[in-house]
Amino acid sequence: MPSISPDEFNLRRLALPAFGPSLMFGVCEGAILPVLALSARALGASSAVAGLIVALVGMGSLLANLPAAWLTTRFGERRAMVGASAFALLALVLCLVARVVWLFGLAVLMVGLARAVFMLARQTFLIEAAPAHLRARAMSTLGGVHRVGMFIGPFLGAAFIHAIGLAGAYWLALIVMVATGALSLLVPDLELRAPAGGESAAPAPTALSLMRAHARSFLTLGVACALVSAIRACRQIVIPLWADHIGLDAATTSLIYGLMGSVDMLLFYPAGKVMDQHGRLAVTLPSMLIMGASLLAIPFTGGYASLLAASMVLGVGNGIGSGIVLTIGADASPEVGRTPFLGIWRVITDTGGGGGPLLLSGLTAVASLAWGIVGVGGMALLAGWMFWRWLPAPRAQAAARSQSTTS
Repeated sequence: MPSISPDEFNLRRLALPAFGPSLMFGVCEGAILPVLALSARALGASSAVAGLIVALVGMGSLLANLPAAWLTTRFGERRAMVGASAFALLALVLCLVARVVWLFGLAVLMVGLARAVFMLARQTFLIEAAPAHLRARAMSTLGGVHRVGMFIGPFLGAAFIHAIGLAGAYWLALIVMVATGALSLLVPDLELRAPAGGESAAPAPTALSLMRAHARSFLTLGVACALVSAIRACRQIVIPLWADHIGLDAATTSLIYGLMGSVDMLLFYPAGKVMDQHGRLAVTLPSMLIMGASLLAIPFTGGYASLLAASMVLGVGNGIGSGIVLTIGADASPEVGRTPFLGIWRVITDTGGGGGPLLLSGLTAVASLAWGIVGVGGMALLAGWMFWRWLPAPRAQAAARSQSTTS
């Protein structure tokens, strides 16, 4: 398999091998996520257990982040993706043949495990391959194409379900995963830069040494990005819950959610371009302020039009922030030990994604749904302040990226 040099990177030329697997993995996830709870219920699971099984995708991804870093470092990005695709194929087969709840839950957990390996391998490859002036565009496109896949997946899944029943979603995912693995085989290996002066490569640092050396980045920007993940996870819950609260039917709720998602998807490349040209803060701060303001406005909406308006603004805020977690993590990562660093980074951000809905649930139980949504909006404003406080100025970022490129 031919390799590429970082100096030969071309975003358009490598679009299919670099972003195609992420798009198809997103289609796979989007196809099965809406039916996981239904499948669990069909096997006899209670509503609570069905909800837990849906959560196993995120739990699997969280648990596998550090092992994924080791696998990617040990075997390389391309082989890690191929292995993750094969592992996900096994998981999907188990989803199809499972006749008891625990086996189905294990299969769902395996999908989450494969997801962690796959996404970390893609991020590592693109960080190494993309030159500094294209890094944000590469990261935002990576996140954006996955969102596109997640958006397309449910529609394709619905067509398969209509044709062959509930199992159709898993058959679609299985077919797409075969294609994902095949395309991963075509991804070129990256020809890493040799150490300057002919020196031998430094030994890979341990996760513990990375946590000590980069504690400030993890505790400042890492926590801010965890808040972003929490807000995004809550966003998917807030709209349906508030729509139900004000009496909107399921079809109307789905329409609002779909329109919000469509706006979200259209903005990922412009977001990356702005970050590359004007610095990370030019996107992160407006994104958090817009999302915070729209979330704070949702409790004041009382019907279809007002909730749709607030949701569309929320979609704009999330869309212009596409790729910020990946990009900031990439900027903070060291050249030596980058993959394990990103594994730790993903543990922090995935913890935020899992903890956000728990916080929303807790605030709702203690106070009300409206106050729960206000709390999530407050998290967005807090994240905006943290980015404003700790993100380097655009000139400092440009100098740091230039130095890392020439070193």
